[in-house]
Amino acid sequence: MILRYLFLLFIIIGSLYALSNEEILKRADNYMQSGSQSDQFRAYDDYKNLYLRAMVEDDSELKLNSLRGIVKSGNKLHIDVSRYSKELDKISPKKSYNKPTSVPNKKSKRAKDIHIKSSHKLTSIGWKDGRLVLDFDKKLRENQVNYFTLYDSKKRIYKYVFDIHASMLTKSQNITKDGIDRIKLAQYKPDTLRLVIQNSSKIKVNFKKEYSGLVINIKSDKIKSIAKKILPPKRVDRSKTIVIDAGHGGRDPGAVGYKKYREKIVVFKIAKELKKILISRGYKVYMTRDRDKHVKLSRRTKFANEKNADIFISIHANAVGKKNANKVNGIESYFLSPSRSSRAKKVAAKENSADMSDMNMYGKDSYLNLLNHHNILASNKLAIDLQRGMLGSLNKKYKNVKDGGVREGPFWVLVGAQMPSVLVEVGFITHPMEAKRLVDSKYRKTMAKGMADGIERYFANCN
Repeated sequence: MILRYLFLLFIIIGSLYALSNEEILKRADNYMQSGSQSDQFRAYDDYKNLYLRAMVEDDSELKLNSLRGIVKSGNKLHIDVSRYSKELDKISPKKSYNKPTSVPNKKSKRAKDIHIKSSHKLTSIGWKDGRLVLDFDKKLRENQVNYFTLYDSKKRIYKYVFDIHASMLTKSQNITKDGIDRIKLAQYKPDTLRLVIQNSSKIKVNFKKEYSGLVINIKSDKIKSIAKKILPPKRVDRSKTIVIDAGHGGRDPGAVGYKKYREKIVVFKIAKELKKILISRGYKVYMTRDRDKHVKLSRRTKFANEKNADIFISIHANAVGKKNANKVNGIESYFLSPSRSSRAKKVAAKENSADMSDMNMYGKDSYLNLLNHHNILASNKLAIDLQRGMLGSLNKKYKNVKDGGVREGPFWVLVGAQMPSVLVEVGFITHPMEAKRLVDSKYRKTMAKGMADGIERYFANCN
């Protein structure tokens, strides 16, 4: 068995060296210049490959460049790259990779000593249904957006200014709209984004915060009035097959949390609700277990492969020890990767079994890094859509729903899947408030609907 894995490992490693390090780095840098999310994922994937090469070849310069790329692309994609950031800081602690575009005055610290400390990052900006939409990686707080207007009587210029406590990883940019003289977005201060809408005549500007987005509506007499057309929504191909995996089961209860609530029961009920919703929307859906029974991890993805599934969703509930039970909560989505994050490893240790215990840690990490390599990009996208779907649905009805983020992790239940696959941690069954919600049927239905919406968004955009 070990020889078989090593043979596969050598084949895939050989295929990675079809291009030189310089060629891959150049390709990744070019992807980073694109505004396409798909290209950002490709850049992230290339930088990760280069990091692996740097470790094998003991190339310090390549390691530095790949870490910079991983951190920059990972932050754009809302991926947990904290471990890579720490490693990068150790190599080059005096450099800042998120420099503001504004130049500090003489009394301020030197530009190279300034680090952006905002906890929010801009992930995308664009027009949607005639409105300017700025998306961030986390929910915007009430006091996070400051809006004011300015008027230059000499030049007769109106300015509508938004100061947002957040940072951006790209350079300042100009945004165009017919009938508006100028729209510019830039890093005004290390922790403040400034959006300026400038026009020679007065315009109407309205805005609202929608979870992690800022939606701005601009109206001007110069903007050509276009007859409203009811456009059909982007067609979603519902001839897809989905396999849902309810974690644990049978003799394996999973985590036992607040008031002895058991993970295997909670996740099974969420899985059944998700199946019901997806079937009602026209999808073909299977479950790895249809009752309280034990199923081996390796058998779960094998089942998905046998059904020729288009995606594989494994549902779990998280847990921590009694000491931190009241402090730790949140929803997280994971895709397969040999993450070096201690947070991801702790979660994975809870979910994994010793199915492949005969392989040493180096062998496991190498195998995980290369197996399913072609599905990492799609799995990452699926994880993001699922996370956004759940949070979007739950936040409409419930307060204090915590976004634990999209992360990469070494989950063996995902190994072997020949399709995009994601492991969802629906919350901490050890947290009193979250546990009570997880055993509430209305909460589970709301979460399942959010998952279904995320799946629909993924299929709508994956072509």
